[in-house]
Amino acid sequence: METRRQAIVTGASSGIGAAIARHLAADGAQVLLVARSPDGIAQVAAEIAASGGTAHPCAIDLAEAGAADRVVQAAMAAMGGIDMLVNCASLTINADVFTITDEQWEQAFAVKVHGALRLCRAAWPALRASGGSIVNLGGIGARTPRRSIAITAATSSALVALTKVLADAGVDDGVQVNAINPGMILTPRIERTMGGGGADAATVLDALARAGRARRVGTPEDVASLVAYIVSPAGSLLQGAIVDLDGGMTKGI
Repeated sequence: METRRQAIVTGASSGIGAAIARHLAADGAQVLLVARSPDGIAQVAAEIAASGGTAHPCAIDLAEAGAADRVVQAAMAAMGGIDMLVNCASLTINADVFTITDEQWEQAFAVKVHGALRLCRAAWPALRASGGSIVNLGGIGARTPRRSIAITAATSSALVALTKVLADAGVDDGVQVNAINPGMILTPRIERTMGGGGADAATVLDALARAGRARRVGTPEDVASLVAYIVSPAGSLLQGAIVDLDGGMTKGI
């Protein structure tokens, strides 16, 4: 299998999505950066360009009708093909299941589940032609649901199920499809809750890891490295795999 060179990464304006985009670009891929924030993806694109890579910003809300088709059209115009699709976009709302509104449920599913499904469907012909790879980013809430992460649990579970369905289709069509369930990852959202950093931040991270019975709190780069492995020739046997990247938090078999 040849090294893949043309990637779409959603949720690419910050955190895990941005780290994945940077890593794939450093490995030599062109990357279409997809997110709602024009400023965010412009900054990531500039960082990739400064490091000698190639990135194309595509500011769009995946919940909008026709968004997936527009993303695929932009990818084909900018890169001439698609051989990687990483669905990382999500709308995270940490709230008790009884306080989440219908609108919040609908918005979360519109981005993480429907947006990913539509993008997989729209990109499938190009991925079939290239023998490409899809990686979906869920969350360990899919494996251990709790009332305080109800939306994450439900949307990630749905995305994991779709991964299995698409992986089955991919056996026939030559498309690799897998998913990653990240655990506690040091994203900007978590960093904002920790304050200024320094020794106190290290103490907080250690406490979080111990409370979750995890080896350590992960970084966006940890997730990016696993994505890069899955889409590489070394990861080509993986199909329909659901990888819990959580430092040991998931205790079930």
